[in-house]
Amino acid sequence: MSGNGPPSPPKSPLSKWLPTISDEPSHPSQVALRTYALALSLSLGPSLIPFAVSLAVPKFRGSKTSLSALKGLLRRELGHDGFAFAITFSVAGGAMIKRALISVYQQQSEVPIKDNGADAKKPSDIFLSRLNATLPKHARILLTSLKKLLLEISAENLTFISNIISTSVGIILLQSGRNRTARLRNGSTTSSSAPQVDQTSPTLDLTLLLLVRAVDSIIQSLILHKTSSPPSEVKTTNVDPAAVSRLVHEKLERERLKRVNAMRQRLTSQVDAFVFWACSARIMWCFFYEPHRLPRSYVKWINTLANLDGRIVDILQAIRSGKWSYTTGSPTQGHLLQDSAQKLGYPRAWGDPSVLPAYGGKMADDVWKKIGVTSRPGVGGIPCEVLHAEVGSKLGLQASCTANASLRALKGFTDAFTIYLPVHFLPVLLTRPQVMLRPHRVLETIFGAVRSAAFLSSFIGLYWYAVCLTRTLVAARYLPFISHNFWDGPFGCIMAGCLACGGSIWVENGRRRGEMALYVLPRAIRACLPDAWVKSGRPGVKFVERLAFVLSISTLLTAATHRPDSLRGLSRWTLAFVVNGPSAGFWKRKRRDPSIPPTPSVPPTPSVDIPPNHTERTDA
Repeated sequence: MSGNGPPSPPKSPLSKWLPTISDEPSHPSQVALRTYALALSLSLGPSLIPFAVSLAVPKFRGSKTSLSALKGLLRRELGHDGFAFAITFSVAGGAMIKRALISVYQQQSEVPIKDNGADAKKPSDIFLSRLNATLPKHARILLTSLKKLLLEISAENLTFISNIISTSVGIILLQSGRNRTARLRNGSTTSSSAPQVDQTSPTLDLTLLLLVRAVDSIIQSLILHKTSSPPSEVKTTNVDPAAVSRLVHEKLERERLKRVNAMRQRLTSQVDAFVFWACSARIMWCFFYEPHRLPRSYVKWINTLANLDGRIVDILQAIRSGKWSYTTGSPTQGHLLQDSAQKLGYPRAWGDPSVLPAYGGKMADDVWKKIGVTSRPGVGGIPCEVLHAEVGSKLGLQASCTANASLRALKGFTDAFTIYLPVHFLPVLLTRPQVMLRPHRVLETIFGAVRSAAFLSSFIGLYWYAVCLTRTLVAARYLPFISHNFWDGPFGCIMAGCLACGGSIWVENGRRRGEMALYVLPRAIRACLPDAWVKSGRPGVKFVERLAFVLSISTLLTAATHRPDSLRGLSRWTLAFVVNGPSAGFWKRKRRDPSIPPTPSVPPTPSVDIPPNHTERTDA
């Protein structure tokens, strides 16, 4: 072996362009690669699942999994107006604009070198001087003002402005692609400005999601105190008492702020629980009466967990509109509940609104005696056996409200556990697989999955039991003079169930309450927006949404760069990966030399020198 050092690794075809990509984790090229990979996996990955299933199982093949459908999918997601490119342009474009502005600042603030008594200027400076001389007077004034603003602006504001510029273009690209896809799906080639019945923005849900996360980041930055900078070191020789006193004071101050932040985080957890409770109540109420306000996938998921006959939901909506009444009957929809009763093996009269008693007391007992109902003495309304359906029928407990709520909660627990178990284990297996070799960590992960499953099962059980307490066991029994048009209406048992189910959030881990609240809040906000305003498609509506999108994502990206402690849960992990990239450049350096360790989680100092008044905040 020669003394010239180890031989260089063999070059691959990728080496022609890989060396041009900076190894700096915060470099725009690295940010673009990570953002595009993550965005494409979120948008294209789930859409490819049906095609993969159709290849493995021929019976699932159809027009939606044909070759033309696959081409359309790839065109939609890989195009310049696809989700991945639009988000990448928004995120990486801001990093690129910021770096360009810093470079311009350094060129403008650089002192020229003296050469024989004359100023030696760079070609770029000469070009800028000539360009400035050719501009009109008002343009020169504007350019001078922009230069002064650039000199005085802080690093955080510079990041925010850069992101605003890029996201303003990104939202236009994203909405253009979504609108084009909607037109192709509807078989229309007309412009998006043509009058339509429903012109709801296809990016509204995403905008609300970003808005909620951005507002939460602002609130967290106001709640949590910034910790002081690390204490300065004191040399062992010639110890200065003042320096020691300062060191002790800094340490005590940091400990005090840490205790204050811990107390405020506990208070925030309680606020998160209240937010989840209020949002879940609104969402569940809309599920029964206004499902069009919720995403279709969300309605389908709730319907699966609730295990409720769709005809019951139709009856509840008819009671609200007055088309199904215990006092006036239902000429058009009276057969719905009768069909349900007959399917369950009960007499059709158990679902006939003209037969069922509207009030409790002795009158109700006389009706029950005639039609053979024994489970509702002194109470009117629909028999519980019809509402409970087949739950508990194998055990002979179909009339028991307690058994109905308990069995539904138990089934919800088993279904939820199969969902939450991989949710808790997969992140650990992907990031820290060695942890699974420790039995106590495995038990902790299993307990976390059990706790999350218990949260969802208690959500279901609380809802059903609150409904039965209102219309059968307590409220309607002690207030028999109130009609069951109220007890079975939108402000009776349904409202009670909606208000009760959100209390299950206290079963969940305190750190997960915030993430649960941030998950349901965008959907609750969407359910509160006026339909006429959302579906109008007016220019004012589009402008408000675009403004909310631009400000929200710019706030999140700025927080990820300068105040990451203000981010929580999924947004903190995602933005930390996108902006800083704990494994940025790992695959590239591993290809060159496997012995090189991965990129540290704390990014190195950028190669571009940032001027003093653009210093990054490090006291987060």
